[in-house]
Amino acid sequence: MIPLSRPLIGDEERASVARVLASGQLAAGPEVAAFEAEFAEFVGTAHAVATSSGTTALWLGLWAAGIGPGDEVVVPSFTFAATAAAVLQVGATPVFADIEAGTFCLSAATVRPHLGPRTAAVIAVHLFGQPASPDELGELCRSHGLALVEDAAQAHGALWAGRPVGSIGAFGAFSFYPTKNMTTGEGGMLTTGDAELARTVRVLRNHGMEERYQHMRPGTNARMTEMAGAIGRVQLRRLPFWNQQRRANAARLSTLLEGQVEIPWVDPAAEHVFHQYTIRCTRRDILLAALKKAEIGWGIYYPVGCHRQPAFAAEGGELPETDLACDQVVSLPVRPDLTESELGSVAEAVLRGVS
Repeated sequence: MIPLSRPLIGDEERASVARVLASGQLAAGPEVAAFEAEFAEFVGTAHAVATSSGTTALWLGLWAAGIGPGDEVVVPSFTFAATAAAVLQVGATPVFADIEAGTFCLSAATVRPHLGPRTAAVIAVHLFGQPASPDELGELCRSHGLALVEDAAQAHGALWAGRPVGSIGAFGAFSFYPTKNMTTGEGGMLTTGDAELARTVRVLRNHGMEERYQHMRPGTNARMTEMAGAIGRVQLRRLPFWNQQRRANAARLSTLLEGQVEIPWVDPAAEHVFHQYTIRCTRRDILLAALKKAEIGWGIYYPVGCHRQPAFAAEGGELPETDLACDQVVSLPVRPDLTESELGSVAEAVLRGVS
């Protein structure tokens, strides 16, 4: 069996956790603080705030930015539900926009029809590791007085015109779930150049406190553990090499599959990090049967758009590119630890499934 994804955990991560356990300080300590500083330097922002998940990073960022009841936030429907759920959690309304066929991401053209007098922000999801044209989306947001938010949960280390994602909008939100390009087990990170926004998120994640038992405002518990911070520091050091391997594996798959299926398209201004290697196939059921027979892992991200989910259906509409992608996409293994032989096996199974 060739799994679609798996966390890469080694002796250094295990040793870092053992070190934390021996210290007796398991939360809100030096490992998390060091991870925040190192991640901020990696992304190129003045501030990084560690949280309990990518979802809480996005939610607390919106909360800190003052987005709430009466506001609308434009989001893609072709994304994990957490993007839209974070908008609902602050009391605002998600407004779903369609994607571009090539990138699977929002663009200025797909967002513009959904702007209105209540629009407060646009969340650009850098889906599968490809940046969502933040320059043109940023210009659109500036011209309308809106906040551009980067959901970079799948794009650790991706670049747009040489700039790391997470450093371009009002803030970025990253996830460290086990299947991501790097992991802390669970956890998230908010990145921003705005000192006041970072300070507010730090207060919100800690029950509204800057000083113990001095609650400045309502908050929640969204802190990262010391064990997660320690693992994250090790994983961050390995991330550039892993991303390089993902790009190499993606290039190899594209060479083997080009002309037989619709392979991923990469924007010339972007450096894709291939959290997923996602193809399109018009006869997906036959392809999936071939992958199963060959014991090749696969995933469908996402089979149903958010605008058609029961939790969000009231805010839905007709989004043809989203619906088409939901019917056609298949993600194939592109893990950094794949061998040349395994890449060949993945391609062979795909070719049998589309021949």
